[in-house]
Amino acid sequence: MSPRRNRPRGGADKHAPLPRDESGERYGLERTESWQGEDWAVRMIGGGAAAKHYRCPGCDQEIPPGVPHVVAWPRYGAGVDDRRHWHKACWNAKDRRSARLQRSRNAPRY
Repeated sequence: MSPRRNRPRGGADKHAPLPRDESGERYGLERTESWQGEDWAVRMIGGGAAAKHYRCPGCDQEIPPGVPHVVAWPRYGAGVDDRRHWHKACWNAKDRRSARLQRSRNAPRY
């Protein structure tokens, strides 16, 4: 006799909550934040949706594929090219960072 199945058959649970990060925010949902006198659209990107390498403007370090991060762009008058991918900690500390980051000689320019 085989053991009884306790899991529902089929794909993912339709009533499962949306994935959340460690602070409780839901991935993929857009919110508006104000920074430097401008409204910014901010969206959390989960690790599964992060498929490319990005350069964080806050710390000038690379964000590798598979790492959850934040995408932010000016809410008004901005196109796709104005989106910037930030580490979540860098986005939260953007007001405490200096504006002049120095890149090392060996750092890539992308």
